[in-house]
Amino acid sequence: MTLTQPPPGPADRHGSVRRAGAGRAVAVLVLVALAALIPLLGPSAALHDTGEAEAPGTGGIALLRTVLFAALCIPVGELFVNRLARSLPGRGGAPPVLPRSRSPLAAGAGFLAALGLAAVVATGNLVPGEGADIDLGGLHASRDGKLALLEVNAFLVAGLCAASRRPASQAWPLAAVVVAEALRAHPTTEHTPLTGSALTLVHLSCAALWAGGLVHALRVLRLWRGRPDAAAGAALLGRYARVAAVLLAAVTATGVCSSLRRIPPETILEQLTGTAYGRALLAKVLLVAVVAALAVWARRRLRRSADPLTACEPARAEVVALGLAVAVSGVLTAVPVPIRW
Repeated sequence: MTLTQPPPGPADRHGSVRRAGAGRAVAVLVLVALAALIPLLGPSAALHDTGEAEAPGTGGIALLRTVLFAALCIPVGELFVNRLARSLPGRGGAPPVLPRSRSPLAAGAGFLAALGLAAVVATGNLVPGEGADIDLGGLHASRDGKLALLEVNAFLVAGLCAASRRPASQAWPLAAVVVAEALRAHPTTEHTPLTGSALTLVHLSCAALWAGGLVHALRVLRLWRGRPDAAAGAALLGRYARVAAVLLAAVTATGVCSSLRRIPPETILEQLTGTAYGRALLAKVLLVAVVAALAVWARRRLRRSADPLTACEPARAEVVALGLAVAVSGVLTAVPVPIRW
């Protein structure tokens, strides 16, 4: 007598979904914790045996910048991918089903990170030991202070816009954050600061669209699975991949130009291993190379596989590598620049 297992009922299916969701949440938390260790411990590791002095609180500043960059990527990516999803043909004018926005939460995280960085600027670029050390009124007296206040207010306005009936309006305060970061990264004492700011503006904008767009595209595809929108998933991923190729080229070109402005070609090999900035830059270059390889793999699957959505597997690995690259970028902004202008 042969016994057969009954088909899984609704309760079994719901239990499997809950277990899968819990496992995914635990994996995300572990990855976030590991990514947080990079900016916290990265500056000390990069500065080891270089002869360069480590400023107090460098790890905390790098972590705050990492949070700020990630908080910028999420809403920018949502705006970008949602626009792609609405422009897909064959929908008959019906709006697509989209996942719940994470922009308000990201704006809150960005606001807190920008506020922490503003407190550092208010104490003369030192980590405040107590509240009395923070001179918030003095922020208006310096260029860095004004830019820090601009970022704090921009994230606050972006969060209000994200929670309003017109979330697309958050594009303007988010653009203000990008402009403020581009100006902050290149002080007026630097040689041709406007050129450096323009390169950083393009680099940061394209990186946010690329990283944030991929994260949100995968969220959309997960939501569309098993729905009438599932057939449009491959089309959405294909559109994103075409734009991402241009974004990757722009990120690479501006990154190379920015690096050569700070590390002359004749000393680049020495400084890539002998300075903290060079070591962090080398780590970022290697991560971007991994990301590019994963992007090519995903694009091949998208074009040649019988099921184009199998491209999601290398795309998920690409998200992890992009997250690590964002964390290394936080380290890169916190370590001393090797060239003194």
